[in-house]
Amino acid sequence: MENLAIVDLGSNSARMAITEIAPDGRFREIKRVKENTRLSEGMGREKMLQEGAMDRTIAALKRFKKIYEGMPNTQVRAITTAAVRQAHNRQEFLDRVQKEVGINLQVLSGKKEAYYDYLGVIRTMKLNHCLILDVGGASCELVLVQQRRARDLISIPVGAVTLSEQFHLNGYVRSADLFRAQVAMNERLTKIPWLRYATRVPIVLLGGANRTLARMTWAYHHRHRRQHSIHGYQISSRVVFATYRELLNRNLAQRKRMVGLETDRADIIVGGMLPLVSLLQRNSDGRVIFSESGVREGIITEYVNQRKRQHD
Repeated sequence: MENLAIVDLGSNSARMAITEIAPDGRFREIKRVKENTRLSEGMGREKMLQEGAMDRTIAALKRFKKIYEGMPNTQVRAITTAAVRQAHNRQEFLDRVQKEVGINLQVLSGKKEAYYDYLGVIRTMKLNHCLILDVGGASCELVLVQQRRARDLISIPVGAVTLSEQFHLNGYVRSADLFRAQVAMNERLTKIPWLRYATRVPIVLLGGANRTLARMTWAYHHRHRRQHSIHGYQISSRVVFATYRELLNRNLAQRKRMVGLETDRADIIVGGMLPLVSLLQRNSDGRVIFSESGVREGIITEYVNQRKRQHD
């Protein structure tokens, strides 16, 4: 048996998944941990990682290390995405991680992140055609899937944290701020020519903001049923719009009391839902499907396939 620890350093949270891989290539997740580190907080237009955010994140990485060091036969794969990808002082942060934690962080390109999202989704969902949307803290990945192949993919440098900070969507949202945010989001989407082929397919959702949406709608519509997994859970665009409206009607304190919404996401959930709302306004299919498989599962799939090729 071999263990693969994947450390995934996002713009809003740091996650680690440890997967046990059998000699025949079968695998199962045995441990998952998450910490809200908000690495992209306060980056601003200068795109500089802030001292406090770096300290928080490195502290979380040290706690992760204590876990995977206690496990036998463990390979560690550490990746980071949009916040570090966009940061002008990224080398300083990467050097600190190497020196203080002892791991080499691989900075994924936006396209590679989108491709791993695709691998993770396609392995676990029986969909021939769909549009994958992964909303992170500082970027969104979009993948158009046709005949189960990634026809087109892109990463755009806006996410839940960056949109919320730039357009003041954190607390009670002023209509002028929301309008500015919607116009900016629509301008970004209009510049992606192949999105016109994605107007009649379901949207598959990944990322922290989208998982929060799943938990909120589940809590509201299935009050007496416990939710074990959001994977494959489906809602309509009508439900998305109704939830968005509820969020916009509340200030930050009121939002924090909403069932299914983690308090530390309450200030970025409006920004986090904006890409989906903008896409649904140009989508006639109206189906929204949640996936728990994304970048980490894509990396595992690639790792197992490479191992098989080496053994064959």
